[in-house]
Amino acid sequence: MALSSYTLYVIIGCGLVTFIPRVLPFIFVRKLQLPDVVIRYLSYVPLCILTALFVQSLLVTRENGFPGINFENLLASLPTIVTAILTKNLMWVVIVGIISMAMIRFFA
Repeated sequence: MALSSYTLYVIIGCGLVTFIPRVLPFIFVRKLQLPDVVIRYLSYVPLCILTALFVQSLLVTRENGFPGINFENLLASLPTIVTAILTKNLMWVVIVGIISMAMIRFFA
């Protein structure tokens, strides 16, 4: 399969458009001393993003009504949340989450 110059330019352009917004903030912030309030605020961003992704995976959109609940994901998240609270170990949380989802899909 031949790669035209147009396709190559599109691939390089897409790479730059994806790369630049992710790298430039780190380059600019590295030389600045941020106030403690900003650092404390930014420390909550990963938790907020993961919470939004988690809640989104629990809900199912419907045409005319309120969102429903994805019971597979809800049942798999219960032992995973308990493991996260008890162990606070990311490896165990991932293992329990994968095993619980696999068991639910196997037996359902």
